[in-house]
Amino acid sequence: MLPIMLILGLILFGMLVGAGAQLILGKSAKGVDWTLALVAGLVGSFIGGLLISLLSGDGLQFRPSGIIGSLIGALLVTAGWQWYRHRSKASHA
Repeated sequence: MLPIMLILGLILFGMLVGAGAQLILGKSAKGVDWTLALVAGLVGSFIGGLLISLLSGDGLQFRPSGIIGSLIGALLVTAGWQWYRHRSKASHA
């Protein structure tokens, strides 16, 4: 039962972090893109959270540095996706 709850918790945390990244960067007029929020949150949490936790000396523990790193990673993923989407729309116009 615990692994299922952990997985669901990680997915929910990732979605919240990804939605927060969209809100910080300025969400689209349609609202939060939950698919992007999920992907940015999970990828950002993995990359940013792991990197920041390791650099700060926390190891693989769940610490505030991991949460901050998750948000930074999600901001980078969201900004990259918005840049890519804007670039592809400009090239098709």
